[in-house]
Amino acid sequence: MIRRRALLAAGALAPGAAWAQARPQKSLTESGWYARGKTKERTVRFAGTGGVTLVGTLLMPLFSEIQYVPGIVLVAGSGPTDRDGNNPLAPERIDLLKNIALLLARNGIASLRYDKRGIGQSTPRPRGSLEEQEAFFAWGNFVGDVEAAHTELLRHDEIKPYATALLGHSEGGLLALAASKALVSKKLHALVLAATPGRKLEDILRAQIARDAPPSLRLPTDRAIAAILETGRVPNNLPPELQLLFPLYAGPFLKSLLSFDPSSMLAESRTPCLLVQGAADRQVVPMEDVQPLIDALRARNVSGEAVVIPQVSHNLKTVRGPTDPGFGGPLSPVVAETLLKWLVPALGA
Repeated sequence: MIRRRALLAAGALAPGAAWAQARPQKSLTESGWYARGKTKERTVRFAGTGGVTLVGTLLMPLFSEIQYVPGIVLVAGSGPTDRDGNNPLAPERIDLLKNIALLLARNGIASLRYDKRGIGQSTPRPRGSLEEQEAFFAWGNFVGDVEAAHTELLRHDEIKPYATALLGHSEGGLLALAASKALVSKKLHALVLAATPGRKLEDILRAQIARDAPPSLRLPTDRAIAAILETGRVPNNLPPELQLLFPLYAGPFLKSLLSFDPSSMLAESRTPCLLVQGAADRQVVPMEDVQPLIDALRARNVSGEAVVIPQVSHNLKTVRGPTDPGFGGPLSPVVAETLLKWLVPALGA
């Protein structure tokens, strides 16, 4: 960026410069090459918590070569979800975070999205002892990785250090909310919680099992949750149906996650916040799971907005009917409009 600016400055000394300056000049963003809508991307590698390496994609407006732009870290949801928002357990590609990154870059906001630890190109899950795996997947490490991603974002000269944000989807919203507390000193400017639960996960899991699972799983679920909260360890005799929900290595992580209170954390936060929620979300159920966050927003004397959008799924896609899970397809146009309407002025894009 500094080299390009130097060349532009040197051009003023070239023959014919006075003639060129006499003509009406278009701004660089209007002239074509740097027009809005054009993007460029960069693969980044940076240190996460505890010595892991995280790999991600920095996507920027092309005109970031000639002027500073705001930046936002995108944080993926639960399970083996990669930087683009795809999960091998889903029946089709989701590309949620990739779609959001493109939307933002085309409208003047850079973003950094990354593969979580153990996922994609980042440091893989250790294959050693259970204790080693538990330490690798500790809740505090995931929160620290969000902070590390924000530090990496600021390392790039194109980014305005006074106009940054976090956007977390689902469980990623909880991680972003937890990390935002530590980033107050770095003047984090905004927080977006997308399809993020407002109740403790302990309560949400019990409700999901009672609503969707066979009655035979209710007691084992209650026992598993109680054991994790008491010992930080996952029982090793769970029914096969629950082993994916409660993997053995995730005991310490789940102990922190199950007891994390997002509404209390948001109520204490001084960071401007946008809540985006799909009314057709089957995982974070409106309004039962979302209302505590809305109440927390109302209790603060800080800028905030909550938007619940009809016919939108957990993955922020338009739902076409009662049997459509809302995995594939483009980002809901209303979600896109909501994000831009709030983030562009909030970050000065």
